[in-house]
Amino acid sequence: MTPFDHDLERGLRNRRSVLGDAWVDRSLSKANAFNADFQAFINRYAWHEVWGRPGLDHRTRRTIVLAITLALGRWEEFELHVRAALSGGDEASRLTVDEIKEVLIQSAIYAGVPAANTGHALALAILRELGEAPEHAQLHAGLAPALQPAAVPEIAHPGVGRSHFTPTAPALHFTVRGVPLTQGATRTFVLCHGLGTDHMVWDALANALVAAWPGARVVCFDLRGHGLSDAPTSACTLADLVADAHHLLDALGAPADTGTGTASGPITWIGHGLGGTIGQAVAAQSPSRLAALVLAHTPASTTPASLTPLTALTRDGAATDAATREAQADAVMAHWFSEDFRQAQAATVARWRRRLLSAPLSGLALHPVIVAVTQTQPTTALTAPLPTLVITGALDTDAPPTEARQHLLRHPGAALVLLPDAGHLGMLEQPTLFQASVLPWLASLAQP
Repeated sequence: MTPFDHDLERGLRNRRSVLGDAWVDRSLSKANAFNADFQAFINRYAWHEVWGRPGLDHRTRRTIVLAITLALGRWEEFELHVRAALSGGDEASRLTVDEIKEVLIQSAIYAGVPAANTGHALALAILRELGEAPEHAQLHAGLAPALQPAAVPEIAHPGVGRSHFTPTAPALHFTVRGVPLTQGATRTFVLCHGLGTDHMVWDALANALVAAWPGARVVCFDLRGHGLSDAPTSACTLADLVADAHHLLDALGAPADTGTGTASGPITWIGHGLGGTIGQAVAAQSPSRLAALVLAHTPASTTPASLTPLTALTRDGAATDAATREAQADAVMAHWFSEDFRQAQAATVARWRRRLLSAPLSGLALHPVIVAVTQTQPTTALTAPLPTLVITGALDTDAPPTEARQHLLRHPGAALVLLPDAGHLGMLEQPTLFQASVLPWLASLAQP
């Protein structure tokens, strides 16, 4: 009796899981006295010794193989593994079209544009082949979007989104990730930053939302006087900012009398600090326009502690000497980030410090007026309960846990999350925990 060759059988098992039974059977059927030893060697060495190692899963190894075969111009192997990555072997180990596209784009940097150009051409031919093959009917839905015509000028970086501006004065800048404005979205997330930052504060969460809800639209916008939005030319109030928010929702195609619609879908407002205050005001004015509300590090009533250095930073405008402005910016950072984070992530703190110092002075100088208005004229109570999540940092001095609990009185049934070891910008200090708090809560809502 022929002894059972465990290494050979394990290699064949791995080979079948990656390339598929049909391809492996065709290869084995071609074995003869001349090449059978080589076949056995490959199955033991490549498919058992390498692919059988538990350090990397098969999806990761597929990605590595695609990159290496492209870089070396091993086009026969490249085509084999592109085809197998899309349609061969275990479904759980396959790659998506987008993942293969990312390998090709990454390879253009490290292996050269000519190699990536050839890789794109070969991969596209395989996509068309699989898209037309009846035996791969189950793949057609996943392949079809990649084969649709697309205009190069309309392409936007998926990790940033496409920039737009509202047609109002002041013009507000906003970015759109996921479903573009020209198409209907199953739901829309509007992310509004706080005083002194801009839309970039939401990058990690916005990308996570797109990944979690492929049919959604994720919008991040800059308040007037921040980021790329127009700076105000005269004093403004909370009412002005709320009006800006309504103009943005209009630009998104969100009906004013309902939270649903073919253009935007149900709208979830995620606001940080002042952005949370604006979201509450929008919900109070137009209860049906928002479907859910996330209040992140949003003061309930008192003036944020960081307002004093922010006021000092912008009060005298350009007349303030550089050394004084630098000190005032440092004071703001001490409120925004916990001491441990400032020590461990100095580069991140420095980036947001530069953002603060580069903001239009006229815009920031007017916002203390807005915060004062919110303190003396609390947001109108909501006429109906709105699903609400309240998040703050255990070390947040601008929106401390005691104030976060006050939101629970205004929003019956609201959930509360306290992020440990986080100051006022929890989405930057504790991004993983922040997302782990927001995403499951959103998924629990009875929405698409």
